[in-house]
Amino acid sequence: MTDESTGSTHRVEVGKAPIAIAILPAVNKAYVVNTDSNSISIIDGTQDKVIATIKGGSHPYTIAANEKTNKVYVTYTYDHILTVIDGVTNASSSLETGSADAIAIDERTNTLFLSTYEDPFIRIVNATNGALRKVKVGEHIWGLAFDAADSRLYLAHTMTADVMSLDEKTQGMATVPVGQIPCALAYNRATHMLYAVNYGDQTLSLIDTVKAKVVNVIAVGDHPQAVAVDAERNRVYVANVHGDSVTVIDGVKNAILGTYQAGEHPYTLAVDENTGQVYAAVYGSKASVRVDGPALHK
Repeated sequence: MTDESTGSTHRVEVGKAPIAIAILPAVNKAYVVNTDSNSISIIDGTQDKVIATIKGGSHPYTIAANEKTNKVYVTYTYDHILTVIDGVTNASSSLETGSADAIAIDERTNTLFLSTYEDPFIRIVNATNGALRKVKVGEHIWGLAFDAADSRLYLAHTMTADVMSLDEKTQGMATVPVGQIPCALAYNRATHMLYAVNYGDQTLSLIDTVKAKVVNVIAVGDHPQAVAVDAERNRVYVANVHGDSVTVIDGVKNAILGTYQAGEHPYTLAVDENTGQVYAAVYGSKASVRVDGPALHK
């Protein structure tokens, strides 16, 4: 069990090379993408154990959850489909969308945004009927985040070291310079802050989306790879893939609250805002780690 006074971790064995994770708070489940097992593990958040495993296509890679529909979507590197998982029944189906490296969701319209690293076009998919259209945004995208209030999609461009905003309605575009090799994004709906993880210079860029500019830069751990936001508690979590740790940041003071060990190579993060629990998929092992500590649940 967890020890919140010391900052402990709790491990759940999943498939080989867990690489992505998502949460559906309404059903208290975590979904872990196991890229080397070609599967998705479903973890019960109360029991902290795998309750179902879904076989997927070739090399599942990223995942996103729609809390309004209780559906989870998994992309593949070498398959041209999305796996769709029903959060209530655990049943799965598929959509023909093409392979993808990143995914984001507009929950209000049930729209999916998909990107592939070397493809200059993103795909915008109607998750209800599968209709698809494309928008040219440039190559080398390695992270997506969606702002529902302003209908804006944010895209991290690794080669140009900037974050692009794309207006979903008008398709207007703008860019904000950030650090080197921005590889992951997370948006705080409560504060309108966008967080960009910069793998190259080991920093986190804080972008005020109203002002459309970087307002702070925080040094984090060794080669950060992922970021997640708890909007309810105004906490930001950064996975330091080579530091084997998760850095916790106070979103009000923009100060580091602590750094917690998270197993070997934490590659991606997800937060259950109902409970405040933080989950890390630990790449290269058969584990998903729940990270707890004194700073996490305040």
